[in-house]
Amino acid sequence: MTLRLAIVGRPNVGKSTLFNRLAGKRLAIVDDRPGVTRDRRFGTGRIGDLDLELIDTAGFEDVTDESLEARMRAQTEAAIRECDVALFVIDSRVGITQLDEIFADVLRRHDRPVILVANKAEGRQGDEGVNEAFRLGLGEPIPLSAEHGEGLADLYAALSAFVDDPEDASQADFEAAVAAEREEAEAEDEAEDAGADPADDRPLRIAIVGRPNAGKSTLVNRLIGEDRLLTGPEAGITRDAIPVDWSWGGRTIRLVDTAGLRRKARVQEGLEKLSTADTIRAITFAEVVLLVMDATHPLEIQDLQIADLVEREGRAIVFVLAKWDLIDEPQSRLAEIRESLDRQLPQVRGAPLVALSAETGRNLDRLMPAVLKVHENWSTKVKTRDLNDWLAMAIQRHPPPAVNGRRVRPKYMAQTKARPPTFVLFATRADQLPDHYRRYLVHALRESFDLPGVPIRVSVRSSRNPFVDGPSPQSGASGGKPRATARKTASPARPAASGKSPAKSSARTLAKSPAKGGSKGAAGRKVAGPRSPAKGAAGRSVRPKSPAPRGRPSRPGKT
Repeated sequence: MTLRLAIVGRPNVGKSTLFNRLAGKRLAIVDDRPGVTRDRRFGTGRIGDLDLELIDTAGFEDVTDESLEARMRAQTEAAIRECDVALFVIDSRVGITQLDEIFADVLRRHDRPVILVANKAEGRQGDEGVNEAFRLGLGEPIPLSAEHGEGLADLYAALSAFVDDPEDASQADFEAAVAAEREEAEAEDEAEDAGADPADDRPLRIAIVGRPNAGKSTLVNRLIGEDRLLTGPEAGITRDAIPVDWSWGGRTIRLVDTAGLRRKARVQEGLEKLSTADTIRAITFAEVVLLVMDATHPLEIQDLQIADLVEREGRAIVFVLAKWDLIDEPQSRLAEIRESLDRQLPQVRGAPLVALSAETGRNLDRLMPAVLKVHENWSTKVKTRDLNDWLAMAIQRHPPPAVNGRRVRPKYMAQTKARPPTFVLFATRADQLPDHYRRYLVHALRESFDLPGVPIRVSVRSSRNPFVDGPSPQSGASGGKPRATARKTASPARPAASGKSPAKSSARTLAKSPAKGGSKGAAGRKVAGPRSPAKGAAGRSVRPKSPAPRGRPSRPGKT
């Protein structure tokens, strides 16, 4: 059984630190200042053998007006209503404050099980605050340190009391679980029969980015149909990257709402740097990025920089014009923005542009079809035959320019991977191919294979020429496999055991060899040497006597 746990308390008591400790990773942004967390963040965790569904909440404030703190309090109360157990966190070093007492009364009215946790109690520094927590009337407090992981065993013992024993499970729950497993197995069989891709079961990750106060959180709330995220006229409300699971048309989708990105020169505070890093991480792990722009002043410098960042990360992009209900003459204004977009961002030319109003829901039904279309283009794989036929036509239409009097000749092209589509072009003198011709190939690929708004990668490589580049390291001097030599070379003579050099031993061996019949080598094999004419005492050459001719022997007695 999974236990849903809501971590609540006043600001700056360590709720997000405890959330990260139970989740086993740094999901929530943690800072020393109070009021960092504003939205509800969901996550999964584990303590011992207990599976937990965690809800991190904003700090509780005792206000009921239309301010930001009042909206944060509404988010916290919504988390209390959804949870199975509320984990009430206090600061043991500060002790019980008036806001803690007010929040304890709020928890009693919601009628949810409450576990009182005294955080920051490492090294017995919070003993006084732990003893003071008894007067809240919520049971015995559990001293722990979320930063150092102390006291988690006591927290596990307290949570185990709220988990049902598997032996006490009712028959109805067992039958419901069996029926759910049967339905899941039948769905998998149907998917296999239809030839569906197993990767389609994974959620489609969509990151929603843009400048502050562009309407990102409002768009997410309108899509999922509930006030899941904190919204308002203030700029910079969202600080964490909040994932929200959603289903559209039978497909699982994970929307990630991010903090607004300002210019790098204006980001000075450490908290905003953490928010910016969290947003960039969300872009990196997304598949499709929705760039939300304010329709009253779109395509500012920061919007163009964000779009360029998305293209460099290789993600599919969809431009969203929010607050479209505030625009007069929408048709002419949309055509003007479209022309300016293609001119200033040619690297994502043809990307979908959806004008909508998240406040009124106008044109909201056009968003998801555009997202699925650009995701399909982002995952496109082109056949090698079609690609090379296109390459021949592209070269015929616009041949590569000559560099230093010699022309670059493309030969072959293939796609190495998708998401984003990446191609490799083999050509002679590839290092001298101009950048403008590579851009021409990218734009021609986008137009010919209908890939608008998708970043395309084209790398150029040169084929190896053995007459110019020399033989490859694996081959011999001829460029192929080395042939076996016909003659076997004699192995070098081994030195004697007495330590004498091989040269001396060879000379001594040759000196001892007989005059006739040649000499013997070091290996004992008879080696034929060159024949030289014998010399007499005076040093002149003496022709050796020829042997007797074959035939009839000479008569005896005759000279």
